[in-house]
Amino acid sequence: MNNPQKSPAGTLQYYFSVIRRRQWWLLLPMFAVWAAVMVAAWLIPPKYRSETVIIVEQQKVPEQYVVPNVAVDLQQRLQSMTQQILSRTRLLGVINTFHLYSNKRNNSDADLAVEGMRRDVKIELVQAPGRPWELSAFKISYSAGNPTLAQQVTRQLSSLFIEENLHNRQQLSEETTRFLESQLERAGQNLADQEERLRDFKAKYLGELPEQLQTNIQILSGLQTRLQAATEALDQANQQKLYLESLLNQYKSVRSQLAVRRGDSKGNPLTLDEELDKLRAELADISSRDTPRHPDVLRLKRQIADAEALKQQVDAESNSSKRDEEMEIAGRPRTLSELQAISPMLQIEGQIKSNKLEIANRQQEISRLEAQLDAYQSRLNLTPVREQQLAAITRDHEQSRTNYESLLNKKMQSEMATNLEKRQEGEQFRIIDPANFPQKPYFPDRLKFSLLGLILGTGIGAGVTVLVEAMDEQIHSGEDLLTITPVPILVSIPLLQTAEEQSRACWHQRLQTGAALLIFAVIPVVTVLSYYKG
Repeated sequence: MNNPQKSPAGTLQYYFSVIRRRQWWLLLPMFAVWAAVMVAAWLIPPKYRSETVIIVEQQKVPEQYVVPNVAVDLQQRLQSMTQQILSRTRLLGVINTFHLYSNKRNNSDADLAVEGMRRDVKIELVQAPGRPWELSAFKISYSAGNPTLAQQVTRQLSSLFIEENLHNRQQLSEETTRFLESQLERAGQNLADQEERLRDFKAKYLGELPEQLQTNIQILSGLQTRLQAATEALDQANQQKLYLESLLNQYKSVRSQLAVRRGDSKGNPLTLDEELDKLRAELADISSRDTPRHPDVLRLKRQIADAEALKQQVDAESNSSKRDEEMEIAGRPRTLSELQAISPMLQIEGQIKSNKLEIANRQQEISRLEAQLDAYQSRLNLTPVREQQLAAITRDHEQSRTNYESLLNKKMQSEMATNLEKRQEGEQFRIIDPANFPQKPYFPDRLKFSLLGLILGTGIGAGVTVLVEAMDEQIHSGEDLLTITPVPILVSIPLLQTAEEQSRACWHQRLQTGAALLIFAVIPVVTVLSYYKG
């Protein structure tokens, strides 16, 4: 007895035989599902999408000359502007202008229309070709049931973005300029305070500042030299005073002796006035005989002048109390010879007075020089302290001045950037692809619906075919018989049909073939038409 053959299930021939036998269980569900999907695709209201591309155009003036105030990343700027443009107020304005979402706008709650428009508006960043890290453009799209309406709304949205960008950049630039102006004003006030503080410090500690150190040293050295000279002069004056006082004592001793002699010979000598009268008489007598330039005339004139000078000195000396006492003791000189005897003593006394005045002046000068020396020495001692204090004040002043100059430059640059934005010569948005007029709807995509329905129908048909084949208990071939019995098949007798049965089978086969060909023709044709007509 031979071993039974293996089951043919799982072979390619087996699957072909199942498909041939169950082809309508496969084709009919496939076609029905595909047809249902296509009908749904044609019944769904179409939506048209219009798109526009906006590029970020750099400012016309190079940034090395005018630095823009606004340097925000495109993605951040676009996000901020999107929030502003897609706000409820802005969208309601667009909705009312183009009479959008009339079924929702009629309701008391307009938020439904706003939410619907937000879903229909799409904003996407566009990467530069070959430079995926650089974002220099973006795309705006709007979906509507009417292609003309979609184009008009997209054009309006692009205008809103361009206007909003110009407004935002100008506003941000002006705010930057105002901010810098306020900061510059505060910095200027701070700089003025620091300058006043520096001036007050220099005025208060004039002479103790570090830049005056060398001058103070030179002045101190000069004062020391002058003090030394004044001290030496004072010593000389004191020595001169001792010498004159010693000489005056000697003359006083001689005068005492003269006074004694005058008491012994009191009646003979002429008085000073008599002597002057005598000399004037001689001069008158000689002048009558000789010329004024005669030697005797000149000699008498000199004697008269000397006598008058001595008389004036004696009269002045007799007015002082000391001189009166001395005159009471020694007696007032009455004759020319006595005056001539005491004249050196009078000169010495005058020199002593002058010497005392010089000593007093020297002492005052020394006191003044010592006070100046102490003052300048104190300045030199305080110079290091003032240097530290001045360094702190100067450092604060320099910081304030640097900050002020920096803010001043930034303000000037900001003003130029603001003027550039006002003249619309800064960075701005420019449309490179205007809003297109959509020729076919983007939704529903009937080509995708056709393919989806075909795949879904094929899956369902295959499932039904497998289910029917699994529930069928008939034996269709010898291979099926081998699956249920180990008995070998000796002979296989084909189906015997009459001529009429064969004719009906032929027509049935042709009808099935035509129906299958029709199905396989309709599906591609409808799919192609869906692609081209949308």
